[in-house]
Amino acid sequence: MHFFDIAVPETDDWEAWLAYADLLIGAGDLRGEAIRLEHRCESGDGDQAQLAAVYEEVERRLGLDGLREDGSWQFTWSRGFIDEACFRLAKDTRPQRQELVERLLTDHPRTTQIDPTDAERWEGALIDALLSHPTSYRLRALELHLTDYHHSAERSAISLAGRQRPRLERMYFGYGFKYLFEPSEGSTGNRIDPLDYHKQGLVQTDIWDSLPALRTLELEGAFLFHSVNHNGLTHLRVRGSVISDGSIFSLGWTSGLVSLEVEIGSDIFGCPCSLDQLDELDAFRFPNLKELDLSQADFNATSYELFSALADSSVLPQLEQLSIGNLTIDQADCEGDPLATLAELAPRFAHLDLHVDDVIDIEGADEEEVDRVLSRFGLSQALR
Repeated sequence: MHFFDIAVPETDDWEAWLAYADLLIGAGDLRGEAIRLEHRCESGDGDQAQLAAVYEEVERRLGLDGLREDGSWQFTWSRGFIDEACFRLAKDTRPQRQELVERLLTDHPRTTQIDPTDAERWEGALIDALLSHPTSYRLRALELHLTDYHHSAERSAISLAGRQRPRLERMYFGYGFKYLFEPSEGSTGNRIDPLDYHKQGLVQTDIWDSLPALRTLELEGAFLFHSVNHNGLTHLRVRGSVISDGSIFSLGWTSGLVSLEVEIGSDIFGCPCSLDQLDELDAFRFPNLKELDLSQADFNATSYELFSALADSSVLPQLEQLSIGNLTIDQADCEGDPLATLAELAPRFAHLDLHVDDVIDIEGADEEEVDRVLSRFGLSQALR
């Protein structure tokens, strides 16, 4: 029997894990010794340096030492399996990367379709080598910061969907940018234009069924997925328009969401997010949403128009916490007195904690007058 065919305990009870360690030791798997050392360390009777040395040898025997030396992957171990892993393409080791990728293609058959002479595919090969490895089965936290995302986003999704991840609770997936939709520079210096993937989407493979334990998700970039269909998610942060059709709030099926944070600024053309996107923020899509953070969301509207739209939103009555960037009401924004307009809207927010990150400015009213209006609805202290 291969040691990866030995049934993994479904409990955290150490008795079961020590029995599992004995089976691994009997099969010649050094991870068994590592598990026993972990238990001793947790009991205060072990040597952390010895444990680190054993896991170093485990990585060597399993062919993962090259990933460690490359430096793009940072990962930790727990009970013989990779526990937390973070990928960010390392620049310093690029000259040796083709040799590593060629070795990985030999040692990890699932990556045979990757062309080792195409440097833009190396990132995907490195990601696949770890995520397709049996020791990634019990991953608890994963970060994938992509560079050659026009290839590696889909490659990562295929690798994630290739096996169940019953413990993966937290994940970051995406790529960084300064302005939304701005072209990126890949690892070879070639230009990647995110707009090429509008409607098409960077990821075609459905990953959500393979991540049953996922609760916290952060997505960054443009046009990553066609949808996010995961009713087990409770916390979601999106930076950019991560859905392939450009939607911000029409994400898919995420009925379990409790907390949603949206960051979106003006795009490379100087256009902010359309306020019409808020039409998709409704109680039907988000029946359990309690916390909404729009403090980093830039809409093509005044803060009064945003505040007024939120006041009319079907999701507002169920919210317990709401964050916005600023609250300004000018005479040009409304018919009549800005302070009276605030007094009319404020009661709709009285049931929640309202946080304004930046400026509160009601034209024609001083701070004390604004405080008096807000304090009538229990809002003043929450704003400051």
